[in-house]
Amino acid sequence: MILKTILLTGCAGFIGSNFLPYFLDKYEDYNLINLDLLTYAGNLDNLKECADNPRYTFIKGNICNRELVEFIFNKYDIQGVIHFAAESHVDNSIKNPGIFIETNVHGTFTLLDVAKNYWMDKPFLYKDKYSGCRFHHISTDEVYGTLNETDLFTEKTPYAPNSPYSASKASSDMIVRSYQETYGLNTVITNCSNNYGPKQHDEKLIPTIIRKAMSGKKIPIYGDGKNIRDWLYVLDHCKGIDLVFHTGQKANVYNIGGKNERTNLQIVETICSILDEKIPSIKSYKELVTFVDDRAGHDRRYAIDATKLENELGWKANEDFDTGIIKTIDWYIDKYTEKEKYAKDK
Repeated sequence: MILKTILLTGCAGFIGSNFLPYFLDKYEDYNLINLDLLTYAGNLDNLKECADNPRYTFIKGNICNRELVEFIFNKYDIQGVIHFAAESHVDNSIKNPGIFIETNVHGTFTLLDVAKNYWMDKPFLYKDKYSGCRFHHISTDEVYGTLNETDLFTEKTPYAPNSPYSASKASSDMIVRSYQETYGLNTVITNCSNNYGPKQHDEKLIPTIIRKAMSGKKIPIYGDGKNIRDWLYVLDHCKGIDLVFHTGQKANVYNIGGKNERTNLQIVETICSILDEKIPSIKSYKELVTFVDDRAGHDRRYAIDATKLENELGWKANEDFDTGIIKTIDWYIDKYTEKEKYAKDK
C-alpha cells in the first residue's frame, strides 16, 4: 500500500482534535502530519489516543513560518491540506485583533502559497504526481454577518463580517478563492455553524455553562440572552469535512449546519435542567444564571442552510441538539470531576 501524506493544521484544538482521530481511524492509506503552535487553545492531551500511531506525526510550529511549512512539504511530500488552524474567540479578537490578522490571514496565505509552489509547475498546470492534491479551508458562518428572524445563510450569501475575528476569516476565504481563480489551485471551503461537543476549550459558551454550574459560580450570559445560534455536533462537522475533502467539487463552498437554532437562554436552561437531574444540588443551577454587559458588535442570529451539502454529497447530521448535548455534558462532567479529584489529591 502506498501511503499518501496529508497536512492538517491546528489539530490540537477543538474541531481538529475530533477530526484527526476519526480521519486516522477511517483511512489506513493516509499519513497525517499535525502542525500546531499549541497556543492556549491547543492541548496535546486532546490527541492522546493518536500519540502512538505510526501514521501520525505532530510538529509544533507556526503556520506563518514559511521556512517550516516548506520544510514539511519537502520532507513529508505533502499531497493534501486540511486547514483548521485559526484564532477563533470573538472576545479575544475585540481585545487583540492583530494576532487574528496574522494567524488567520497571513497563515492561510503562507500555506496556500507553499502548496501552490510545491504542487504546480505554473498557473493551472499541476505536476503529474500532484494532479489530485487539494487545499481544504475550514471557515465559519460568521463571515456572513448577522441574520434577520427568518432567512438562512447559503453559499451565495454576501460576506458582511462584523468582528475582527469574522473579518479575518472572511479575508482568508477570499485569499483561498483567489488562489483557485488566479492559479487554478484545487481548493474547497467549508463554512460551519457553532460547533459543540467534547474537547472544546473552557472559554466557550457550553463548557463555560457546565464548568460554572458544577463549581457553583455565576453563569454569565451576554445581554438579554436572546442571541440565536445554529448548533452543530462536532463529529457531524468532521464527517462533512471528510465528504467535502474527498468528493466536493473544486472551487466550491459548502455550508455545514446542524439545523438546531437555540437562543443562549435556551442553551443555558437546557444544560441546567440536565445537570439538575445528573448531579442535583440544593437549588437549581438555573439560579446561577447572571446577565452581563453585551459583547461589542454581538451578531443577533446565525443559521445555516446545508441543502447543497445534503443534496450534492449526501451529508446528514447524525445528532440533533437533544442527543448531542447529553453526550457533551457527560464528557464535561467526567472532565471537571477528574480535574477536581486531581486538585484534591495534590
